[in-house]
Amino acid sequence: MIRLLVLDVDGTMTDGGIYYDSHGTEIKKFAARDGAGLLIARSSGIKVMICTGRESEPVRRRAAELKLDYVYQNVRRKSDFLREFMAQNGYAKEEVAYCGDDINDLAAMNLCGFVACPADASDIIRARADYICPQNGGHGAVRGAVQKILETDGRWKDAVFATFGVPLD
Repeated sequence: MIRLLVLDVDGTMTDGGIYYDSHGTEIKKFAARDGAGLLIARSSGIKVMICTGRESEPVRRRAAELKLDYVYQNVRRKSDFLREFMAQNGYAKEEVAYCGDDINDLAAMNLCGFVACPADASDIIRARADYICPQNGGHGAVRGAVQKILETDGRWKDAVFATFGVPLD
């Protein structure tokens, strides 16, 4: 059963674009549907980690809004970081899911029991993934991954009800 979901940001939680306003402030667009999916994941007992290679204030803010469990930015070698994190926190491979979109996610994905990616992920990631979400990065792919994880575990309907009070029968 999945207990930890690890997420890349650029190209997974966002469309992969890096936008700056006229003052040089970075702007990112996050999908509200992904936010709902992460609330559902957390209500089912899945801890959520952002693990990204860049530093970004919009990422910090979005993670705080969603009350995500772990946020790690400026992670250069995601596999080394995740291997150590899993060992220190008692996560077995089959308890960890990863959702990412590009080659910098590949080694970390190989540490996880379930791997998902957005529909527009790079070819090498699509070939590695256990599940290719029908949505592109930044357009609900994270929600798609959460739904697949919870449906596979038989927890989806209960988690939706626990989060939003909506029966899916």
